[in-house]
Amino acid sequence: MKTILNVIWLVLSGFWLFLAYMVAGLVLCITIIGIPFGIAAFRIGVYALWPFGYTTIERRDAGSPSCVGNVLWLVLAGWWLAIGHIVTGLALCVTIIGIPFGIANFKLIPVSLFPLGREIVPTNQSFAAGW
Repeated sequence: MKTILNVIWLVLSGFWLFLAYMVAGLVLCITIIGIPFGIAAFRIGVYALWPFGYTTIERRDAGSPSCVGNVLWLVLAGWWLAIGHIVTGLALCVTIIGIPFGIANFKLIPVSLFPLGREIVPTNQSFAAGW
C-alpha cells in the first residue's frame, strides 16, 4: 500500500518538493559553513520524495549546536520550504482523494522548519525502538 501511496505522491507533489529541497541544498552548499545545512536539505528532499513508510524521530544525542543550526536554517531556508508544503497541502486538500496527501504535506512542515537533530527512519523501526 505504501508503494502505491508513494507513486501517487510522487506524481502529485513529491517530485516538485524534491526539486525545491535539492535547489535549497545546492544554494546552501555554496559556502563551507552552509554544507551541513545543504546535507540536511538533501536528506529531507529524499524523505519528501518517498514519505510513506518513513517517519522522523528526534535524536537524543543532538545538543545545542543543532538548536543553533535550526535557528539559522529557519531564517535561511525553512520558511520558504514550509510555505511550499502549506501551498501544496492546501491544493491537495481540495479533492477528497488528495486529502491524505495534503495531510502528509502538513506533517512535513515541522521537519522543513527544524531539520537538525532529527533522523528519518522506517515507520516500523520507530515503533520497535519505543519512540
